[in-house]
Amino acid sequence: MKITTIRATPVNIPLEAPYVWSYGSLPGFTQTIIEVETDEGLTGIGEAPGAGSAAIVTERFAPALQGLDPIDIASAEERCVPSSRGVQSIVDFATIAAFGGLEMALWDLRGKAWGQPLYHLLGGAVRKEIAFSDYFAYRLEQGGVGGEATPEAVADYCLKLRAECGTTTFEGKVSDADPKDAIALVRTLRVRLGDAATIRIDSNHAYTVSTARRLAPAFEELGVANWEDPVGTFEEVARVRPFTRLSLSSHNLDLPKAVQLGVPDAVVTSIAGHGGIARTVKFIAALETFGIEFWCYSGDSGVASAAYLHVLASQGWAFRPSQSLFRMQPLDVIEEGPFRPKNNLLKVPEGPGLGVTLSPDRLKYAHELFLRDGPMNKYHDPEKPGIFRRLPYA
Repeated sequence: MKITTIRATPVNIPLEAPYVWSYGSLPGFTQTIIEVETDEGLTGIGEAPGAGSAAIVTERFAPALQGLDPIDIASAEERCVPSSRGVQSIVDFATIAAFGGLEMALWDLRGKAWGQPLYHLLGGAVRKEIAFSDYFAYRLEQGGVGGEATPEAVADYCLKLRAECGTTTFEGKVSDADPKDAIALVRTLRVRLGDAATIRIDSNHAYTVSTARRLAPAFEELGVANWEDPVGTFEEVARVRPFTRLSLSSHNLDLPKAVQLGVPDAVVTSIAGHGGIARTVKFIAALETFGIEFWCYSGDSGVASAAYLHVLASQGWAFRPSQSLFRMQPLDVIEEGPFRPKNNLLKVPEGPGLGVTLSPDRLKYAHELFLRDGPMNKYHDPEKPGIFRRLPYA
C-alpha cells in the first residue's frame, strides 16, 4: 500500500453562541482536516489545529510522503519532522501540531487496513465508555441561543443540561476581572447544582499570584474539583501551591519543568500538540511515572475527538473526565457528530481506525465558512473592538 494523495482542508467549527473567556470572546475554532489516500482505495483522516497546518501539510509533508507505505509511521515522521528536541529548541510547535494531525490519519489508515479499531492497535481498551464534562461560561446571544450573562443564567444552563442530558460534571470559564464576581459565580453554581455535582473551573491565566492565593480558599470551600491555569506560568503555580489543596491543572506541556517544580497536578492537552497519537501515549506514560494526572482538551471536530476516545480507552492512567464543548457545537465534519455525551459518557467508536466517517458535504460547508469568515478570532474583545486584552486582570 502506498500514499498517493494528501489533502488538508481548513475548516471553521463554530459554537452555537460565542463564550466569554479571559482573553475576549470565542466564536468557535479553526482546524485543518487531513485526508491521506492510498493506491488501495483506503483513506485515513486526521485533524490539526489552526489554518496554518494546511499549508505545512500540503507544501512540505505531502511531497515528502508520496509513495510511502502509510503503515510505516516512523519513516513518515523522519521525513516530515526533525528530532523533537530540535523542533522544540526553536519553538516550532506549528510543525509538531501539523504532523500530529497527519500522524492521526496514518493511524486511522492502519486501523482500516487491518480491520481493527484504534484502541486495539494501542493495546486494547481498559474502558469502553469515556467520561467528559459539559462546559459552561458567560455567553453572548446569537440567533436566540446563549445570552447567559449572570451567575443565575449560567446555573440555569447547567441545570438544563443535568435534566436533559444527565450531566453531573461541569467545567467552565471563571475569570471575572473582579475576584468577588468569580467567587459569586462558583457559589451560585454550587448552591444551585448541589454538593453532588462536580465543578471544575478554568481561569486562562486571568490572575496574579496574590489574587489567586486569595481566591483559592473560597474555591476550595465551595468544593471546586480542579482549577485550571489560574496564573500564567508553572513558576507562578508553584507560588500558589502552598496556599491551597485544590487540584491545579494546565495546558502547558513542559513535563520536565512540572516535575522540577511539583506543579501542576494535571496536564490537559490535545493529541496533535504532542505530534500525534504515539507521542501522546508516551506522554501519558511519563505523567503516570510522576503521578501527574491527564485528560484531554476541547475544541476539535469529531475527527480529533474520536482519536481522544480511542486513546483514553487504551490508557488506564487517563481516568478523569476530559473537557467537552460538544454540546455547544451545532455542526461537525463527521457523519456521526457532533458527539453528545449522556450521563457524562460517550461510547468509543467500534469501527476500524478512528471509527468515524468524514462527510464530504459537511467538510465542504465547514470549509466554506472558513473561506467566508476567515480564521476564528478567539481574542476578539466585544467591549473594545480592535484592542487586545492584557492579563492578568488582578
